Amino acid sequence: MLAGAEFDLLVDLTDMQEHYRLNKQALEAGKHVWSEKPMANDLAGGQELLDLAKQKGVRIWGAPVVVMSPQFRFMAKTLREGKLGRVAAAHASYGNAGPSWSRFFYDEHGGSMPDLGVYNLMTLTGLFGPARSIVAMLSIVTPTRDVRGKGKIKVEAEDNAMVLMDHGDGVISHMQCGFNYHHGGHHAAINQSHHTISIVASGGSMHMALYDWAPHGVDLALRAQGSKLRRHAIDGEGYSWQQGASHVAECLATGKRIAIKSRFTLPAVKGP
Repeated sequence: MLAGAEFDLLVDLTDMQEHYRLNKQALEAGKHVWSEKPMANDLAGGQELLDLAKQKGVRIWGAPVVVMSPQFRFMAKTLREGKLGRVAAAHASYGNAGPSWSRFFYDEHGGSMPDLGVYNLMTLTGLFGPARSIVAMLSIVTPTRDVRGKGKIKVEAEDNAMVLMDHGDGVISHMQCGFNYHHGGHHAAINQSHHTISIVASGGSMHMALYDWAPHGVDLALRAQGSKLRRHAIDGEGYSWQQGASHVAECLATGKRIAIKSRFTLPAVKGP
């Protein structure tokens, strides 16, 4: 717990199946809460926590903080200024081979969606607003896993997920995630051009280089500029995916405005 003269902030970094229970206890005790993802294991639990926070006069936040990266800000600004023209679709992808250090990823209420997919979902809804309708498909590709200290376990939660979202105004986005992905090279290699977030529109395309929790730049191609991809926003400006708790603690202590936003409104763009 981070304690200050005027506030108490509980930081929840436990197994995802424990988040709802611990977050509820902290809120009931009148503490502000910063929770790792997810803050609860289902919609009803999340709504209960939000209602409880309002009742107690405290606040609760949930990771991730992908909307704070300079690369996200660049993409949001480009969209807001209408440089891409009429946006049609966006795609996001995040996966790995699956953790082997704990079984909670594969137990009930675990899975790739609350561990990985939440990053992409926050990026997409941050750029295009809340989903008006959603279609999702989940599956288990690898039915058993070898977990350190536990041996072979049965997989109870999905390890393969896809989500299709309608954001309104013709914009449709798609997210895929899973624990059965192999990518060559290491995610920290800045010379990689692997795009994990891609947006296509009438006047160009825009792509985030590497993962939205630790991006290395944004590749932008505009029809008006010859459609050649050019890299932007290569300076990380001190952004770190772990900074959420320290950021809200600083804001609570100083009165500084919390920078985490969930939506950037797109301009009205005329076009086909």
